[in-house]
Amino acid sequence: MAGEPTEMTQVDDATLLRRHLAGDRDAFAQIFHRHRDRLWSVALRTLGNPADAADAVQDAMLSAVRSAPSFRGDAQVGTWLYRIVVNACVSRLRRPAALPLDEALGTDSPDPAERAAVAVDVQDALAALPAEQRLAVVLVDVEGLPVADVAELLGVPVGTIKSRCFRARAALAVALGHLRAGNRTTGEDVQPPTATEAEGDVT
Repeated sequence: MAGEPTEMTQVDDATLLRRHLAGDRDAFAQIFHRHRDRLWSVALRTLGNPADAADAVQDAMLSAVRSAPSFRGDAQVGTWLYRIVVNACVSRLRRPAALPLDEALGTDSPDPAERAAVAVDVQDALAALPAEQRLAVVLVDVEGLPVADVAELLGVPVGTIKSRCFRARAALAVALGHLRAGNRTTGEDVQPPTATEAEGDVT
């Protein structure tokens, strides 16, 4: 009916989700329409290119549809969708192919063999980091996101991100010192964590 789209715009997200679970095929589409700009923005900002961002949002929406029956209402529906998109982005960042690691280290050698060797070294060094440290340093140093934004994306305090980046950089400096002696990454400058910040994160 012609009046249905207008009526749906006046219904809150939680009600729309209940309608979706009851079999209303248009309800979830309306929820997505409301939040798509924010979801797209965080995916693009995190992954850095439209193709990966589009895939991440698509994966996240499929995941949301599948997991909708288990939604308990502890958070707003929009927040729930946001976290699913962030998780989809994080999963993509964990894939080696999604990380332009040689570029992140500034290894712009025209020699393909040298670039390949550097990429292997960097990937091995990152793989040796605890997952939390690896994600933090990738988001800050490779993706170039501000520390505060990364803290929001991962749902942890800013001090925790600073601590993870500092520890990751220290480990990478040892593992990759032969590649860039005296140089450092180009992400946002992160100073050593304060005692209070360090106590808040042990990974």
